[in-house]
Amino acid sequence: MRKNQIFRYFAVCFFSFGISSTVFAAIKIGLVLDKGGKDDKSFNTSAYEGAKKAEKELGIELKYVEATDHNSLETLHRNFAQKKYDLIIGIGFAQTDAIKKVSALFPETQFAIVDGEVSAKNVRSLLFEEHEGSFLMGSAAAMKSKTEVIGFIGGMDIPLIRRFQKGYDAGAKHVNPKVMIIHNYIGVTGEAWNNPAKAKEMAFSQIGQKADVIFHAAGASGAGLFDAAAEKKIFAIGVDSNQNWIKPGVVLTSMLKRVDVAVFETIKSVTEKKFQSGIMRFGLKNSGVDWALDANNEKLWSSAEKQKMTEIKKQIISGKISVPDYYKTK
Repeated sequence: MRKNQIFRYFAVCFFSFGISSTVFAAIKIGLVLDKGGKDDKSFNTSAYEGAKKAEKELGIELKYVEATDHNSLETLHRNFAQKKYDLIIGIGFAQTDAIKKVSALFPETQFAIVDGEVSAKNVRSLLFEEHEGSFLMGSAAAMKSKTEVIGFIGGMDIPLIRRFQKGYDAGAKHVNPKVMIIHNYIGVTGEAWNNPAKAKEMAFSQIGQKADVIFHAAGASGAGLFDAAAEKKIFAIGVDSNQNWIKPGVVLTSMLKRVDVAVFETIKSVTEKKFQSGIMRFGLKNSGVDWALDANNEKLWSSAEKQKMTEIKKQIISGKISVPDYYKTK
């Protein structure tokens, strides 16, 4: 038979047996991004890339929305649930309350949240061991600093970002107990994630105090650090996604927080009907966090330095190095 004849034959068979076309409908995934949006080159970008990979490789139907403010979150999740999306993913701890409420109203809908914990039979919480990755960043900063002064710029002053800072400080002190660490936080509201001008101002202040390596955990605000580092010819360290490409030769490395992997694997579990609620943790052991080494920054690292970073990573995984956790020891 010709192709069109074969198609008509199978179509007749399907409809003869009363098989609805909805059987072949794609799995519908709703992605609720935080205010930084898909182009923040950081946390949200990583989540979006994981979802787009699922769209390409798994054939899901993807729709994403960007929250204008925290008050809109519950409405965005509710809209997806009312339209019977199979999985709704919230990016960021700020979505915890919204998912807690909406998931209770729609128990047949599956939800996932990154960086938040919701105990419900239809919610998967995707959590990361940020302190482990930050320990590596502190080690890198202390290793490369010539002034023995390094900096940290946090976005919103919350326990999650304090966790980054504590791990960073410990990693730096592990390599050089004499190192001085300067800390600044951009703000106490969600606006802190999208204020590169403030981050740049803080970076200049830290550089004025002799900081020659600065790590940011500030979302889209980190762009301000990169600009300041390029102007003053110091090193910056990126976060969440691989930000080495933004300023090659300026970005020393990036702390990879594989939100893209967590999002992709969660979507895949739904397509395979293997979705499970509860907590999934991503750390150095399962490559959920790591440090970025690629063509954009490899020349900044000597063989001995790379080996030292590898050894520190192995010692954290084995438990020989115990990384302090802000959540447990504030």
